Amino acid sequence: MAAKIKKGDKVVILAGRDKGKTGEVTKVLPTEDRVIVAGVNVVKRHTRATQTDQGGIKEKEASIHVSNVALADPKTGEATRVGFKIEDGKKVRIAKSSGEVIDV
Repeated sequence: MAAKIKKGDKVVILAGRDKGKTGEVTKVLPTEDRVIVAGVNVVKRHTRATQTDQGGIKEKEASIHVSNVALADPKTGEATRVGFKIEDGKKVRIAKSSGEVIDV
């Protein structure tokens, strides 16, 4: 099955403490159905010092379940569902709300 959300996509958070925020997908974890979005779902991790790292309390982005994010419409910036269409013999993603092509 084709991926509806890919690395580099602008997404809107639909649920959780960061609901309503937007960000760019930095990593997709397809086996776990999760994505990591830049600047969203930031958690603190207490890390032990190593030879290369000083350690301490570090902030990093935690993953979010893919059902809690929606693609941002290229036209309006609001959350939209993703559909697929064949254009010029290629399968492309389209925004359901505006019909705008996402893949170029």
